[in-house]
Amino acid sequence: MRFLAHLLAVTALITGCSGAIPKDQPSRILAMGDSLMAWNSNSGQSIPDMVADTLGEPVEDRSVSAARVIYNLPISGSAGLNIRKQYRPGDWDWIIVNGGGNDLLLGCGCFACDRKLDKLVSDDGRKGAIPGMLSQLRQTGARIIYVGYLRSPGVGSAIEHCRSEGDILEQRVARLADLDNDIYFLSLRDLVPHGDRSYHAVDMIHPSVKASSAIGTRIAQIIQSQ
Repeated sequence: MRFLAHLLAVTALITGCSGAIPKDQPSRILAMGDSLMAWNSNSGQSIPDMVADTLGEPVEDRSVSAARVIYNLPISGSAGLNIRKQYRPGDWDWIIVNGGGNDLLLGCGCFACDRKLDKLVSDDGRKGAIPGMLSQLRQTGARIIYVGYLRSPGVGSAIEHCRSEGDILEQRVARLADLDNDIYFLSLRDLVPHGDRSYHAVDMIHPSVKASSAIGTRIAQIIQSQ
């Protein structure tokens, strides 16, 4: 009996207090993007996992670490390193997506960032790879939540030198969202308190489980409010 009680307790921890999300329930939410989305997925605590837990419904997660918005290699791009190619046809009500950080960090070589920014999204938010991608996603009838990146105020990180370019990228994406009532830009600029390391993984780049949970909750709140 003691073993059975222990087994039931472990099962409850795995499935969660509110019960497991039914495996046969069709998903109406698709997640795409880079490591911001994919981080903590091995433990079932990524941002898409947290959205699913909060809403009590499945989220189809296609995000891949190191993925870019602009990515021209065909085979690895089809495998998910091209964020646009992470899309899978479905009856999606919502598509959660992020991207652009790896394009700036890995793709501009720290000397052509202005040109890369313009390729990603123009100053007015109307042209570029990101508007093109979101336009295609909107044509499916889904509403879009575009998620910004974490900040590390008061604490250094290996990508600190890209902070100003990241700010410009998000300002332009916010202008893009203003052009379409069914595109929601979720800024994470105010998420991390000054000097607080608990929202980041050890590398001070990727989200900790705490951050994934907080971001997932914010995304779920947008979906619940519509």
